[in-house]
Amino acid sequence: MYLFITILIVIAAILLTLLVLVQNSKGGGLAAGFSSGNQVMGAPRTADFLEKATWTLIALIVVFSIAAVGFSKGRQSSEQQSAIQIEETAAPAEQPAAAELPIEESAE
Repeated sequence: MYLFITILIVIAAILLTLLVLVQNSKGGGLAAGFSSGNQVMGAPRTADFLEKATWTLIALIVVFSIAAVGFSKGRQSSEQQSAIQIEETAAPAEQPAAAELPIEESAE
């Protein structure tokens, strides 16, 4: 699931890049080609659509990023649990013998 969300983030980022490149801050860009008055979708409507699409893609990237972090945390915790289980099932290592301390003899 993490990989799927990552792919969606990349696709949304590519689409967002294309939308930003199409727009022009002064009302030109792709919207300038649709400036004739008798068309149903004129320049102002095209600019509004491009702006709404841009904000929608930004919101999707944020949501997908948060979801990816959530799935990443779950994935890491399951990997850690499986690593702990593997360590528990492995043969216990031999414990070194305790260091013998010299016995002090008291001089009487």
